[in-house]
Amino acid sequence: LAQLKVGFYKTSCPRAESIVKAAVQKRFNTDKSITAALLRMHFHDCFVRGCDASILIDSTNQSRSEKESGPNLTVRGYELIDEAKKALEKVCPSKVSCADIITLATRDSVVLAGGPSYDVPTGRRDGRVSNINEVNLPGPSLSVSQAFQSFKDKGLTMDDMVTLLGGHTVGVAHCFFFSGRLTNFQGTGKPDPSMDAGLVTTLKGICGNGSNPTAFLDQGTSFSFDNEFYRQIRGKKGVMKIDQELADDRLSSGIVSRFASNANLFRTRFAQAMVKMGNIQVLVGNAGEIRKNCRVIN
Repeated sequence: LAQLKVGFYKTSCPRAESIVKAAVQKRFNTDKSITAALLRMHFHDCFVRGCDASILIDSTNQSRSEKESGPNLTVRGYELIDEAKKALEKVCPSKVSCADIITLATRDSVVLAGGPSYDVPTGRRDGRVSNINEVNLPGPSLSVSQAFQSFKDKGLTMDDMVTLLGGHTVGVAHCFFFSGRLTNFQGTGKPDPSMDAGLVTTLKGICGNGSNPTAFLDQGTSFSFDNEFYRQIRGKKGVMKIDQELADDRLSSGIVSRFASNANLFRTRFAQAMVKMGNIQVLVGNAGEIRKNCRVIN
């Protein structure tokens, strides 16, 4: 983390972090699901070209951006980042990067949901490339070892992966991401045997009407940032296949057990893993730029 530092904007834009925080607080007051949305945006940004806000760039007639790829069609919260950026540009123009806004806003939303507070090293710069063809994110139907390959490629450990997926404690998923587990699992004509029967019934009720609604990934404390997710997957209540596999696969089950029984350990590790993820392939110094509008390259 040598290149990023906590308090990077202390002299160039002293109110930077409080301005971002105010925008997040305002949104959280009316929409508690913004925490899950920002966690997802941050993750999807960092896993493609590093944490450079390339996910925020809009497509043009010449090129289709990351936003248009399948996994990113359900990413939301862009207008919150725009709002924070607009407020920052008024106070200190061309100083605070969109990449740092995503990172700070995600942290602030985690705290509001009851999660750990942690210092975010800042100083990222914004990327100038966003290409739909570069989006290759680990999907919900992968096995633990397949998903881990993506995390390992980014310098993250198995412990980091299991920790970061704990963000699903405030998450939702659209039915099409898990409906294959509810009825004809892998052509068996039956639900996935690794899913609790009561949960199967509940999810069928949510997903049965032909549209594509969302279900909570943590059926217990859906808007609270806690370790309940790990307790649920230990009881066969993982909604997405990858979530359930974390509890069942020997590569990850021990970590799941530790987090399920120790809420403080999870909080501590989550803060550490988020800082580590936020450092993936960052642009610093004179690389990239500070975008004036997060949706458009200067």
